[in-house]
Amino acid sequence: MSTDSLPALRPERPPWNKGRIIGQKRPLLPKHVWSIRVRLEMAGNQRDLALFNLAVDSKLRGCDLVCLKVRDVFAAGRVKERASVTQSKTGKPVRFEITETTRQSLERWIADPEMIGLEYLWPSRLHHSPHLSTRQYARILREWVMSIGLEPSAYGTHSMRRTKVAQIYKNTGNLRAVQLLLGHAKMDSTVRYLGVDLDDALTLSEGIDL
Repeated sequence: MSTDSLPALRPERPPWNKGRIIGQKRPLLPKHVWSIRVRLEMAGNQRDLALFNLAVDSKLRGCDLVCLKVRDVFAAGRVKERASVTQSKTGKPVRFEITETTRQSLERWIADPEMIGLEYLWPSRLHHSPHLSTRQYARILREWVMSIGLEPSAYGTHSMRRTKVAQIYKNTGNLRAVQLLLGHAKMDSTVRYLGVDLDDALTLSEGIDL
């Protein structure tokens, strides 16, 4: 029997997602936020501290966060209390608050000699790119979560986007507020994003006694 008629044998490859946690990434808990923040402060890492704080406050997608320019958050010699940017995915503007802690870290970073004359808030150290790439940002985030002993495959750049809104929803149950903060056009998107299910709805309902 000729070998030409036999089926070709291909070596078995392990599934691409073997050993990885696939699906929606977890938001950071308040204790995680403070642990990472303290570690960055103690290390004197001004850029990463400002990046981390603004990622939590802004709730922006990674692609929008890395493209921020200094003028988006800084005007008249001070960091703005509120800022607005146009989302690259939807083309629509979204507003976000910049808390006092974040403003202080941004002011220190913008005043750093490394930032003199630069347009982008998170300049890349690679010559071919004017700002951090989303891949670089993901690597930085991986270092953050690993530094406090979390499983890195459970967290991603969307963890930062979800962190603050998860707490807002937990404390208030206000889906409309979360929808506005995330810049979602449809409430359905917000419901899926937060992973809201019937148990959440029943818990809210149980809290109302008529």
